[in-house]
Amino acid sequence: MVDFEVVDLPETDHLEAGDTAPDFTRPLVTDEYWEDTALSELTDEGPVLLVFFTMDGAFPATYMWNEIRDRKWGSEEADDLTVVGLSISDPYAHKQLIEERGIDYRLFSDPQNGVADEYGIVNDLDGMAGVSEPRPAVFLLDEDRTVEYGWVAEEWPDFPDYDEVENAIADR
Repeated sequence: MVDFEVVDLPETDHLEAGDTAPDFTRPLVTDEYWEDTALSELTDEGPVLLVFFTMDGAFPATYMWNEIRDRKWGSEEADDLTVVGLSISDPYAHKQLIEERGIDYRLFSDPQNGVADEYGIVNDLDGMAGVSEPRPAVFLLDEDRTVEYGWVAEEWPDFPDYDEVENAIADR
């Protein structure tokens, strides 16, 4: 039996459909290397599904990436979508998560959690003074970084309605 409490998160002023997602540059990690990359470099190539997740090693991150991997979002045979993740974990932890979970996605590293702050989705961690991470969130962005679909966790733990996200991907 999993030992945790479901906690309601405070309301946020997060991005909504129709908003323009802020651009940012952070290390983008693969299973082999990382390099500073701007979100706009990815959206210039086409639509992007930006997935904010808890720090690597936390069970919500594992569940989210297993589901995304199994649904093959952004895979060549599935669609022309680029799927990327973002959390506070450092590039070394991201590389390990990619290898252990067998995921073929790139992950932005944002240890100071500045991007989550810009997107209005900061989650201050209980019992860890001065430590925050993004709350789980999914934003489907078009080539102009306009939010076509957004979901933000309202409680912890919380997970997107994967079928709803899949429908938003298919409807674009």
